[in-house]
Amino acid sequence: MDENLRVVHDGAVLVEGDRIVAVDKADRLKSEAKADSIIDARDCFVLPGLICGHTHLYGIALRGSGMRVEPPSDFLQILQRVWWPLDERLENDAAYASALAACMEMALTGTTCFADTYSAPNGIDGSLDAIARAVNEVGLRGMISFEATERRSREEGVRGLRENERFLSVSPVGRVMGMVSIHASFTVTDDLVGKGVEIAERFGCPITIHVSEGPNDVYHNIERYGMRTVERLERLGLLSPRAVLAHCVHLTSREISIIARTGASVAHNPMSNMLNAVGVAPVPEMLRSGVNVCLGNDGYVFDAFENIRAAFLVHKVHRRDPTIISAREVLEMATNRAARSYGLKDLGSLAAGKLADVVVVRPRVMAAPYSGDPYSYVINGLRGSDVKAVMVGGELIVREGRLLKVDQREAESRVLRSIQTLWERLGEGPHHAVEPLRGGV
Repeated sequence: MDENLRVVHDGAVLVEGDRIVAVDKADRLKSEAKADSIIDARDCFVLPGLICGHTHLYGIALRGSGMRVEPPSDFLQILQRVWWPLDERLENDAAYASALAACMEMALTGTTCFADTYSAPNGIDGSLDAIARAVNEVGLRGMISFEATERRSREEGVRGLRENERFLSVSPVGRVMGMVSIHASFTVTDDLVGKGVEIAERFGCPITIHVSEGPNDVYHNIERYGMRTVERLERLGLLSPRAVLAHCVHLTSREISIIARTGASVAHNPMSNMLNAVGVAPVPEMLRSGVNVCLGNDGYVFDAFENIRAAFLVHKVHRRDPTIISAREVLEMATNRAARSYGLKDLGSLAAGKLADVVVVRPRVMAAPYSGDPYSYVINGLRGSDVKAVMVGGELIVREGRLLKVDQREAESRVLRSIQTLWERLGEGPHHAVEPLRGGV
């Protein structure tokens, strides 16, 4: 996935310290350098570490939850009935536990770096420290932020930005860096957006915001400001090469042109968009217009290969066009395009001088030679469970499907205790049988 999109058959990656020294034919590298240790990757794909362009690590805490809610009928009700009650009960112990669980799952399935936004209006202070501790325990890279919002009060939004600013002043913490996060244009004022842009410019860091995920975002801006979401964000100075706009499902061609002109990136979250039934983002049009698009999971499914495959398929069926997006384009969204979104110049590809974030993957059954179209094989034939080894900065963190830096069973015990407590704060105990929700499940 380098700038020339080379595919090296019978190749090898030579690593020294935390950097890649060379990528070439294995025989040639063996004759030029004697390695202290060798990871046998025969019959495997060797890829740059996958990068998740947008996630909410704490979303894993809802997995299997039996929350008693009226069935939401649209995206705003999903926020009001599911996500906001959850984040209002989050404390730093749950921030740490959910981050630990999500990081373990991402590491085991080939993601080496991610961009996370965390929301906990009653647990703001120190929350990013708790998340950073979990990320570093597993050994991943992360760009983390607190999601500033004024949905309850203006003071709360300012406190959220202050947590970002505080963490930025001490980061990087291990392999964790800070950034700025604003929830969405329909929960913040112009003043808060301006403050967030100023912090991002001062620290030279990325700024991310949810954009037109559901139609309510568009309606809010038209009714209150007389313009669509992207137009308002451009007026406020948020759009720039350091901006990453999550979702962008409901865009016009004019808005796509604005994003392309300003150099902002878009984080596409196909599986979450399907779950929330908000629609299909116009990714093919964005790519054709020169918009840099990366791939995220939005805190839903943390296996990058599932998200890659979903992005490859959903646009084909939505447009009834099997040629609308290629395997290579989608794999770029999870590698070099994701790195470009966040200004991570040392990540996203296997090339001399880059940081040694490397994933080794072998399909359980080799059903065809790799000499045909390797991009197609990766997209259509690999799963997260096929990951054999994961290296971050020259350090192995996964070998033969096993985490090396944390005791998985002991970590799971800590996670389960914390998440059970969170569920109890949500008014739930352990359920052996779940009653049907009124109106059906």
